Amino acid sequence: MENNTVKKSFGQKMKKYFIRFIVLFVVAFFGYFAFIYYVPYSEGVRSGELIKFSKKGVTFKTWEGEMSQGISGAQIFQFTVPSKEKEVITKMENLQGRYVKLTYVERYKTFSWWGDTRYFVTAVEEEQSPFVNPK
Repeated sequence: MENNTVKKSFGQKMKKYFIRFIVLFVVAFFGYFAFIYYVPYSEGVRSGELIKFSKKGVTFKTWEGEMSQGISGAQIFQFTVPSKEKEVITKMENLQGRYVKLTYVERYKTFSWWGDTRYFVTAVEEEQSPFVNPK
């Protein structure tokens, strides 16, 4: 009797495993990217004096800012404003040096084309400073 099973060569087996590995790698990469992009670590609001806001970067230009959360400036909150938030960018430029309230989303991680920090500001509004006119 003849054996009807055809044995696959070593090269054919390696090709099959290599293709599976590439597909698994691509799915894992996009899954990781989707998790970082869509799942926030935290969301919140912070208030303080807007002391710096600028567009910076060599390859990827991002809007970065700093806010002082204390009288002495010892507590500095660094944040990024996504380029798609045109209204927030315009307000930040106009509110430089004033007391503001920032609404932000914190991500687990960031990518270089997103900015330097994990904090992304989604809204800004001017507030009355508690240090100038205490209630």
